[in-house]
Amino acid sequence: MKYVDEYRDLELAKKISKEIEVACTQPWTIMEVCGGQTHTILRYGIPDLLPDAINLVHGPGCPVCVTPVQLIDRAISIANRPEVILCTFGDMFRVPGTSEDLLTTKAKGADVRIVYSPLDAVKLAKKHQDRKVVFFAVGFETTAPANAMAIKHAHNMGLENFFVLSAQVLVPPVCSMVLSEPECKVQGLIGPGHVCTVAGLEQYEKLSRDFSIPIVVAGFEPIDLLQALSTCVKLLESRSPGVVNEYSRAVENVGNHVAQDVVNEVFSPCDREWRALGVIPLSGLGLSEQFSSFDAERVFPDVSPHSKQQQPRQCISDQILLGNKKPTDCQEFGKSCTPETPIGATMVSVEGTCSNYFRFKNH
Repeated sequence: MKYVDEYRDLELAKKISKEIEVACTQPWTIMEVCGGQTHTILRYGIPDLLPDAINLVHGPGCPVCVTPVQLIDRAISIANRPEVILCTFGDMFRVPGTSEDLLTTKAKGADVRIVYSPLDAVKLAKKHQDRKVVFFAVGFETTAPANAMAIKHAHNMGLENFFVLSAQVLVPPVCSMVLSEPECKVQGLIGPGHVCTVAGLEQYEKLSRDFSIPIVVAGFEPIDLLQALSTCVKLLESRSPGVVNEYSRAVENVGNHVAQDVVNEVFSPCDREWRALGVIPLSGLGLSEQFSSFDAERVFPDVSPHSKQQQPRQCISDQILLGNKKPTDCQEFGKSCTPETPIGATMVSVEGTCSNYFRFKNH
């Protein structure tokens, strides 16, 4: 298939891996930020094509994994209201809250539904105007434009029974937090291609200047990631911080102004709690005052229990999200913690690091 097969060419992959081996003269620790990239890296065995000196670690780029316990509990509390239809994406169903997940809530009788687009939730609100339809919006900059357009669409239709529980988060603030950690070992970043398609490169250029590291924006196919790793290693070896766009077929330096404008109209930056990582200033998107009537947090009183514990004691998700440890360092990995019985959120989503290690690396 054109634009796919050529990015999965084994001989080309071997050629690029040889370039990396020749260029690499010392150990380097490189983090890919996006969970979709983590999935590709492990699915296609990219670590096995790299020299031993390259240590790939995996960042907090799975929005499902970083949605905090309190917000899961809030969604469950709202879903349990008899007048509510709660909608969200399928991978949110198994993320553990304090005492249960949304799948368990649905099994107990709550009206919780999987949707494939926020517009599906808007259609439900139009169809069931005697019910309150709440869309649990999760994602990075990539999903924010579609979620913003759904809210604008509901506004234009005059729907008064559609609401959004926002768990939108932003990548650059969490990257800054990771790189600021005293134990941080990361020397180079593989930037999130789809996020940059919307947001552009400006904030990553600032990150590169602030922390004097190379950042290479990459796509999601094996050749994309190998080429980005090759570029990153060469930049590290030459001590050349900066941002390089290796996903130019999709990413423009300025991003997508149309998408940025609708997001800026509907959402406003806010402090956001990240699961296992705590509150990161201005790392989230909440509804702007103009669209506050659609904000589920304002409409529905918070009666959910407030958990102070972000993760079970035996879970090391926080250290995995920071790139300090890998899933195989966890004593529960593949034992009590599996995709069927997840202890931490990183074992739930298809983009979660622990889930990908379980599926592709150790089993």
